[in-house]
Amino acid sequence: MPRPARRPTRRPDRHQTPGGGPQPPPEEAASAPRIIGGELRHRRLAHQPDGRTRPMKDRVRESLFDLLGTDVRGALAIDLFAGTGALGFEALSRGATRAVFVERHFPTADVLRRSAKGLDVEAHCDIRSGDVLLWGKRMPELSRDLHWIVFVSPPWAFFAEGHERRGDLLGLIDSLRLAAPPRSTIVVEADTEFDGAALPDAEAWERRPIPPAVLYLYRMA
Repeated sequence: MPRPARRPTRRPDRHQTPGGGPQPPPEEAASAPRIIGGELRHRRLAHQPDGRTRPMKDRVRESLFDLLGTDVRGALAIDLFAGTGALGFEALSRGATRAVFVERHFPTADVLRRSAKGLDVEAHCDIRSGDVLLWGKRMPELSRDLHWIVFVSPPWAFFAEGHERRGDLLGLIDSLRLAAPPRSTIVVEADTEFDGAALPDAEAWERRPIPPAVLYLYRMA
């Protein structure tokens, strides 16, 4: 008597977390981020694939810098929640005069220093270790001689209603908006679940969906 056919076992998608959420393909998650444009184009950053960092996807980063255009030139780039520093180093590659990186995790900040040395841009980098959300209560000394390009790309969970750090995050964004010199641009990267109406001066933000992210740009005259 023939055996009944076995129902094939469905294997979990290798690009999903155990809970079902999407994650980058293994080769994307494991490889060091690269610089997309400018003088340092194609150079790789130092990388520590421990799951702590979530580099902005290449196509989102490329779209962002297309939106910023020549505003990057001569700017002070401020890369908050820096992680690999892909945004700040990209800005330097495209003509920013100087970059400030802020990263809470000390070993990751050390990786940023390795990248700066490897790219030979140490003289243009200010790498700070600490909790950037404290800036919302007391803004540190930052040059106002240059216009700012500020990148705010925190863990997306911080944007969720009820998250303990949501208020601090929105307060940080507001403090940056009030402190930035003329011609500055503030960029916030969030997920599609975040309602941009919660941003300070909400109607002034330019919203650009680039799934899985949404970019918000606040341009100052």
